[in-house]
Amino acid sequence: MAKPVMLSDEAYNALKAAKKEGESFSDVILRKFPKGDPARILAVVKSMKPNPDLSQSVRQASKEMRRDFKMREFDFG
Repeated sequence: MAKPVMLSDEAYNALKAAKKEGESFSDVILRKFPKGDPARILAVVKSMKPNPDLSQSVRQASKEMRRDFKMREFDFG
């Protein structure tokens, strides 16, 4: 079953560039990340360039989630 996936333009362009003739995007992902090979996944992640915008977005979302969680009232009764 197919699943929709959201990608940044940068991620889409990287995936498209890795695509070989006749390959689907799923084929590229499975070729780059074969099942059961965490070392290969780690190697790819380590080879990626830092993304300051993404880092800042994650930091901000985390901060907002912690703030919102602290503001909730819980009723356990």
